[in-house]
Amino acid sequence: MSQKYATRAEDYSKWYNDLISRADLAEHSEVKGMMVIKPYGFAIWENMRDILDAKFKETGHQNAYFPLFIPKSYFSKEASHVDGFAKECAVVTHYRLKNDPDGKGVVVDPDAKLEEELIVRPTSETIIWNSYKNWIQSYRDLPILINQWANVVRWEMRTRLFLRTSEFLWQEGHTAHATKEEAIGETEQMLDVYADFAEQYMAMPVIRGHKTESERFAGADDTYCIEAMMQDGKALQAGTSHFLGQNFAKAFDVKFTDAQGKQDFVWATSWGVSTRLMGALIMTHSDDEGLVLPPALAPIQVVIVPIYRSEEELQQITEAVNRISGELKSLGIKVKYDSDDQKRPGWKFAEYEAKGVPVRMAIGPRDLANGVVEIARRDTKEKYAMNLENIGSSIKDLLDEIQQNLLVKAQTFRKENMHTVDTYEDFKTRLEKDGGFYLAHWDGTKETEAKIKQETQATIRCIPIDIASEPGVCMVTGAPSKGRVVFAKAY
Repeated sequence: MSQKYATRAEDYSKWYNDLISRADLAEHSEVKGMMVIKPYGFAIWENMRDILDAKFKETGHQNAYFPLFIPKSYFSKEASHVDGFAKECAVVTHYRLKNDPDGKGVVVDPDAKLEEELIVRPTSETIIWNSYKNWIQSYRDLPILINQWANVVRWEMRTRLFLRTSEFLWQEGHTAHATKEEAIGETEQMLDVYADFAEQYMAMPVIRGHKTESERFAGADDTYCIEAMMQDGKALQAGTSHFLGQNFAKAFDVKFTDAQGKQDFVWATSWGVSTRLMGALIMTHSDDEGLVLPPALAPIQVVIVPIYRSEEELQQITEAVNRISGELKSLGIKVKYDSDDQKRPGWKFAEYEAKGVPVRMAIGPRDLANGVVEIARRDTKEKYAMNLENIGSSIKDLLDEIQQNLLVKAQTFRKENMHTVDTYEDFKTRLEKDGGFYLAHWDGTKETEAKIKQETQATIRCIPIDIASEPGVCMVTGAPSKGRVVFAKAY
């Protein structure tokens, strides 16, 4: 009896978890709140990582690596930063184990207590700026444009694979600049890099904007973000870029001498995306049959399945597949030929559908005789015959079409679920009934923001940069509003 999987409509949360299992992306580990990313899931993350890494290097950044452990005293130097992360920190207090005298395994050696506790990094601003103090003396040492690929730990009570785990993988950029204008320019540039990646590679439309003061990164003067809409209408913060002002430079006394011999504190940014992008990718495109991957990120873009009854037919098909694969690979297309004779074609079709492979190609002796192959598109589930002549360019065009189709489909879904509201009653009624994003006026106060969150569980996702808005009055208080902001329930 086949396993019953949840559908998006009946149980979105279970559908998400089932899909991760079916596609063999990840699983919960024995360490509570932490996950094991399996090879297929990690291959998708590697594609994301490699594309982003190239983009970072194109914009002048270099990779480096900083310690996993951060002395506790470093966190005390930037008050708002430590306040923002204090409840999520894992703390190392001892450096040695010993055998239990009672013979019950091992215990922490009480004589091996650290003089100063170490924090497992929740983010690396503090330890990086402690290093920058030694690297920066003059304006000639600036800018410093560094990125780190690493893991971080933020102790979570309620976890969900990829979206919120106690340990996750990410990249964190940390840059130092001579002027405020240059640092803000860097912050905006990296937001654009993230937005371009989300839309052009993930086929996931995003709204660019600023976070409210209440939602800013701890220690930042301003936080920019990209917000994406998932298929249940909830928002997912897909990336952030922070203008840190001179806060960390002042905390760690990082000064430079300018061309006129005057000393000043350095200006800073930080920016990052994480394996949360995997959750975003899953929830933006996938369906009840499994994962749907945009070709730009798919580890396998085309899978070829032979249909045969004899070894002679298999040999004939394999010879043809070798020619087809060579043509596709010469165009940079990632191809897999699955000739495993232990599994039936129908099983393979379902397997690759669950894994989200964009194009499936089935080939039998009759197809070869007719000079065609059967093509199945994962995005639309269409099946049709494709001529073997010029198949390389035909498949390349098809992959481009699938990539674009997924973006347009996601854009259409967002447009249909983006609502403009003017009254608080209308907002509450429609939010409860329809979900989605809401463009509404807000008076700019923390009190009104908190009231809306408490009463509706919706938050201000961002103050949008790329959505035109006129002044108005707050939907709650009637006080003046500079423009509409984006409200939604969120992950």
